[in-house]
Amino acid sequence: MKDIPNHPYDDAPDLLADWISREQLAHALGLTADTLSRWEARRQGPPCTRIGRKAFYRRAAIQEWIRAQE
Repeated sequence: MKDIPNHPYDDAPDLLADWISREQLAHALGLTADTLSRWEARRQGPPCTRIGRKAFYRRAAIQEWIRAQE
């Protein structure tokens, strides 16, 4: 059997390990990604960070935001 060489990025740290995408958060909360987009425009909802056109949410910030909704 032929060994497949490792990709040079296989050993790179997962920089987004503590972050989830807008689509993942929408699914977890039972919302649509459009709702989260509207919340971002109105500065409601959990804080997000944009990288290009993609929005990411820090897991700890989501949990803090949920606690603040009590």
